[in-house]
Amino acid sequence: MKQILKTIIYSGVTIFLTISLIRFPDQALEAGIRGLNMWWEVVFPSLLPFFITAELLLAFGVVKFIGILFEPIMRPLFNVPGSGSFVWMMGMASGYPTGAKITVRLREEEQITKIEAERLVSFTNNSSPLFIFGAISAGFFHDLKLGTLLAFCHYASNALVGICMRFYRRSESKLEQRNSRDSYNFSILRAFREMHETRMKDDKPLGEILGDAVLNSIKTLVMIGGFIILFSVLIKLLYLLGISPAIASIGNQFLSLFGLPDNLALPFLSGLFEITIGANMISQAATDTLLQQAVVISFILGFNGLSIHAQVASILAKTDIRYFPYFIARLLHGTIAVVMTVILYKPLYVDRHTLEMHEIPVTQEVIHGNIWLTIFHYLKDFGPMITICFIGIGAIILYKRKK
Repeated sequence: MKQILKTIIYSGVTIFLTISLIRFPDQALEAGIRGLNMWWEVVFPSLLPFFITAELLLAFGVVKFIGILFEPIMRPLFNVPGSGSFVWMMGMASGYPTGAKITVRLREEEQITKIEAERLVSFTNNSSPLFIFGAISAGFFHDLKLGTLLAFCHYASNALVGICMRFYRRSESKLEQRNSRDSYNFSILRAFREMHETRMKDDKPLGEILGDAVLNSIKTLVMIGGFIILFSVLIKLLYLLGISPAIASIGNQFLSLFGLPDNLALPFLSGLFEITIGANMISQAATDTLLQQAVVISFILGFNGLSIHAQVASILAKTDIRYFPYFIARLLHGTIAVVMTVILYKPLYVDRHTLEMHEIPVTQEVIHGNIWLTIFHYLKDFGPMITICFIGIGAIILYKRKK
């Protein structure tokens, strides 16, 4: 009976989407192009180097080396192996869903247990500085100081989530805790030995390793692009059909409990589906203070948006890593980020404005003085070219291997 119900729901939703696409073809096409532009201009070129680098570092045993060195830090703090430090740093630098992608690779190579993977994926998927400073603070709000507040609250609250998740299923991981006590000793010699042994296990030639790294990264990024386009179209269709405004009207009462204006309900709902679209709508909403907008953006940054959730769930689906702990951790991250934003709004934003008298306009001089803004603007210019080139390289590699 349960499976029959699932079949009815899945088929009903699919038919509903098909009819909606036929009803609003022009608007759906416009939304799809907007999602495609976001993917090939920024997402693909910004994530590809991190994905390829992560694949190569795993293949050459460098992650094993890092893991042994950082075991005395990561195990007491987050109750995960030292290799989790690599996942955390890469996820923080490149943004979601890099943390989930690398966690899955570590699980496939049996460098971490199932429970450790579920802990790790819960706090290694966060927004990148490129998105917070480049897209949100400079692109949407035209206020660089807001990026400092959002970034600090986002990363600090994510670290607190990791500390909370260290207690997740702790009673079921006695064996890993006993094994980890033997790994607390800092030893560069043992780290080098483990790195060498890991590299020797993979006897593929260098060219094949590079090809695998490129292909695996492109496959994941194409999947991510599909989700971005799908949710961009879905948000537009829900708005055209009057579903989003109806849900937003119900959400007005929820926001009023926290002293937030009604006109943030629809942008907040959109942000729960896709962060970029929601953040842009929030920046355009009229509010009494910027704090109200910052609070809502902090929550959707921590929650990640259902588009990111779908990407992470798809990446985790081929392993035994469960998605539910990640979902709970995202709710916790959003909640903690909101509390920190309220507390730190005055010292990290208002006081800085008072000292400098006015906000800094986003001019060309400011852009060239900020590394994240510089990267963001270069990606907008050269991102499509990079995307097309690497998709072509991937096609050539696949063609030669099949031939």
